[in-house]
Amino acid sequence: MVYSTTSTLPTSLRGSAKSIVGVLLDIDDTLVDTRGAFRHALGVVAERYLPSGYDVEQMTSHWRADVSGWYRAHARGELTHREQRKLRANELHQAFGGPVLDEPAYAAWDEVFEAGFKEGWRAHPDAHEFLDTLDRCGIEYGAVSNADSGYQEMKLSRVGLKRVRMLVGVDRFGVGKPDSRVFLEGARLLGLDPAMVAYVGDEKDIDAAAAVDAGLALGIWLDRPGGHPQPGEVADGVVRVESLAQIPETLHLTC
Repeated sequence: MVYSTTSTLPTSLRGSAKSIVGVLLDIDDTLVDTRGAFRHALGVVAERYLPSGYDVEQMTSHWRADVSGWYRAHARGELTHREQRKLRANELHQAFGGPVLDEPAYAAWDEVFEAGFKEGWRAHPDAHEFLDTLDRCGIEYGAVSNADSGYQEMKLSRVGLKRVRMLVGVDRFGVGKPDSRVFLEGARLLGLDPAMVAYVGDEKDIDAAAAVDAGLALGIWLDRPGGHPQPGEVADGVVRVESLAQIPETLHLTC
């Protein structure tokens, strides 16, 4: 069920929503249309490396699914960013008919991919209005991410979201979400008790559910239409929405 307003929230969550004075935000596919940026980057890669007849949408779904879990291994501190991307690049090529990428070939591939990825960065259309509401209501907010802090600061700046403070990246502890330290450090840097903070992210488990497990008041799973499937039950303390525009009412923000 999608709880888009406080009136449809379970009674057990309404009190938590009313007490929230801070919000921690994911960046990729929450504030920034990272799926669209991947689509653009993979289209550029396909023109250079793949045989004709490729389907960029299928490639994007394959990349986002990351069925071997390489990016999550990176977030656990088991792989460097470069190592996980090279593994994913070779899996992509295996699936769509591209050549095997050894180290020199991958270095060239990554330059093409990264340039296309950055060209594709855009803020989600609902991001600015959502942040405007948080600003009007005096809600403290900042970002935590499973990517490097400096890289994410650059991304936020390029898409016009420089006002979002980058609080915690994977470089802070050497691991990312769902490690509870990421959420607790984010709340600390907001100057707030975790029980007064909500978290918004596009991953049901490592974002929303993990935030609640860490002691935050509410985990908001942003399940945008067209996102990658995330089957299974929604954990206690987690609210599912389909747009950032639904969140202010969920949090009783009427200013």
